[in-house]
Amino acid sequence: MEDVVQLLLIEELEDIEVRNRRVHRRRLDPFNELSDEYFIKVFRLSKALAQFLVHLLKDYIAPANRSTDLDITTKLKRFFKVLVTLRFLASGSYQMDVGSNYYFGISQPSVSRCIEEVVNAMNRNEIFNAYVHFPRNIQELNAARMGFFEKYNFPGIIGCIDCTHVAIFPPKVDDDNYPEHIYVNRKNYHSINVQLICDHNLKIINVNALFPGSTNDAFIWNQSNVQTLLRRLHEAGNKNYFLLGDSGYPLRSWLLTPLEYEPRPNIPEHFYNSRHKTIRSTIERCNGVLKMRFRCLLKHRVLHYSPEKASKIINACVLLHNLCIEHNIETPQNEEAEQIDLGVHVPERNHVVERVNPELAAGRNQRNKLITLLQQ
Repeated sequence: MEDVVQLLLIEELEDIEVRNRRVHRRRLDPFNELSDEYFIKVFRLSKALAQFLVHLLKDYIAPANRSTDLDITTKLKRFFKVLVTLRFLASGSYQMDVGSNYYFGISQPSVSRCIEEVVNAMNRNEIFNAYVHFPRNIQELNAARMGFFEKYNFPGIIGCIDCTHVAIFPPKVDDDNYPEHIYVNRKNYHSINVQLICDHNLKIINVNALFPGSTNDAFIWNQSNVQTLLRRLHEAGNKNYFLLGDSGYPLRSWLLTPLEYEPRPNIPEHFYNSRHKTIRSTIERCNGVLKMRFRCLLKHRVLHYSPEKASKIINACVLLHNLCIEHNIETPQNEEAEQIDLGVHVPERNHVVERVNPELAAGRNQRNKLITLLQQ
């Protein structure tokens, strides 16, 4: 009998200890207990912007459910799910680390379900396309062109293009849909090669996160809807709109690249190349800001997801990046930096094809006109 009493006493003491731990580990309310500055550091969005995002996604995220369902995510409020997702995207930490964070205190499976639900909501066409889109009419094209002209005094530019690699966990070798070997890039790690086009303010106006790391930049561009749109625009006589890209892209009248050689100083060609490089660095800065803001995209963080889910996460980060640009959220400072992987560039080398390619000839003609114009 005495042993039974001692056992019951021990169990009672253990229950008290567990309850005490729960009290001490209560979740903090980031909206009320964090300063605005620290909230941005943790979640990348301001409090007002985070609340705007919750409202934006409310129709696509299940509300809290007080049922007896064992799945805790059915009981979590929308804003809580959004904050869990923002913290993961911002930090790139493992889901277990995010869940055990003192803001949340939930399990890894619950974190995973939160991320999937919120990321899927941000990838819905009606949400994503409202904040990430290429100019949709002549008025928007003119506005994009004016933005670059006012900033750089260089006519005709509507965007800068480049690709950046986002590391992913290797897919299964025998995966029929996503065979492992096609995701190995030229730097010998598994990635998605992501095409980005940005405007003069670093806002991303086009993203393509569907191609494996072994795909080169020019191939992705040639499959792009933007490439088709600009070609048709030029064929219709609207030739004063073009992108800037590096030598990994084919020269066209709608995509201007640097001269293939390094001109001697103080001649118009050298001035063109120098200006081209300066303005094209806009997309490199954009890539850097995107990955600094959402560190899950950094090479050493590695997205532990299938390529399909990784692509959705990349899209979600792009949407959030644009919201930050629109709402003037400062870029995170004084954080660990790394060299941003901007892609593998493969210049055109088939000079026989180049001589008989009318689109290439038109591109050279467009570039020569600009060189002449810039020296005036």
